[in-house]
Amino acid sequence: MAIKNFEGGNKISELLLPYGRGLLGGEVKAGKHTLDLSRRTHLMGILNVTPDSFSDGGKYLDSQRAVAHAMRMAEEGADIIDVGGESSRPGSLPVSAEEELRRVIPVVEGLAGKIDLPISIDTYKSEVAERALQAGAAMINDISACRMDQRMVEVAAKYQCPVVLMHMKGTPRDMQLNPYYDSVVEEIYQFFLERVKYLSCMGILRENMIIDPGIGFGKTVEHNLTILRHLSSFRSLGLPILIGTSRKFFIGAVLSAGVEERLEGTAATVALAISQGADIVRVHDVREMKKVAVITDAIVRGYNAKT
Repeated sequence: MAIKNFEGGNKISELLLPYGRGLLGGEVKAGKHTLDLSRRTHLMGILNVTPDSFSDGGKYLDSQRAVAHAMRMAEEGADIIDVGGESSRPGSLPVSAEEELRRVIPVVEGLAGKIDLPISIDTYKSEVAERALQAGAAMINDISACRMDQRMVEVAAKYQCPVVLMHMKGTPRDMQLNPYYDSVVEEIYQFFLERVKYLSCMGILRENMIIDPGIGFGKTVEHNLTILRHLSSFRSLGLPILIGTSRKFFIGAVLSAGVEERLEGTAATVALAISQGADIVRVHDVREMKKVAVITDAIVRGYNAKT
C-alpha cells in the first residue's frame, strides 16, 4: 500500500507499525564499541582526506594532520570519526580505488591505534571498504546505499558491521542537475523500504542498518527543507536515522552565506533534526554541535547530567 500525503499531513500507512526511537534496543554495535542511541544523540565527525571537498578540501590530505584533526574532534565530543577519500560534492568526478586507498588507509591505520572511537569509512567502493575494515574501521558509510558497487553488499554481510544507507538521486556528478520528485519524502521512504528488504535478503542484518535521507544529494533547497520538516516520518521504519546538514549549500542559499558563515544555520538544522528523531548527526564543527546536541537532547529526551 502506498504511503499517502506525507507532506500534506504526515500520515503513515496503517500497515506500518508506529515505531519510535530505540526499536532495536537503541544500540548499534561497531566493532568493540556499542553506541547507545536511546540515551543521547551521537556525533559523527567529518574527516575528508580529499583535495576538493566543498568545505575543507585539501586541509587534511597529509595523514598526520588528518589523524591530529580526528584526535581533536574526539576531544571535542565526537562519537564516530568518518574518514572519506573521495569528494561527493555536486559535480565531482570519481577517483580510482587505488587513489582512494592511498588517501584513507594510512589515516585509518593511524587512528586505529590511537583513538577509542569507532572509525567509519565513507566510500561506495567495496575494495576500499574492505581494506579499511581490515585496517581498523568498524562501519561503512555508503552514499549509494550499496548500489554503485554490488560487491559492497557482500562486504557488509561478511563483516556484519553497521552500514549507513544513504538516499541519492543520480551520482555526485549529475545529482544536482534539476532533481525532481512528485513527493520527495514519500519517494525516499519507499526507497528505504525496498532497500532494507533487499539487503536483508542478502544477509545484512537489520540491526546493522542506519538510514540517511541524503540532504543535498539530488535535492533542491526546498526538497532539503521538506525532508527536515518531515524527518520524523522516517522513524516508522524502525531504524536509526543519520542526518548530514553541516555547512551545506541549502543553508547558504537560505542565509545568503558562504561556506565559512554557515555555523549558526547548521546549528539550527542539527537542533531541528534531533527534535525530529535523528540519532546521529554528521558534522564538521564538533565542539559547537556537541553543545547544540546536549541542550536539544535535554529538551527532547529529558535532562541527563551524565550526557
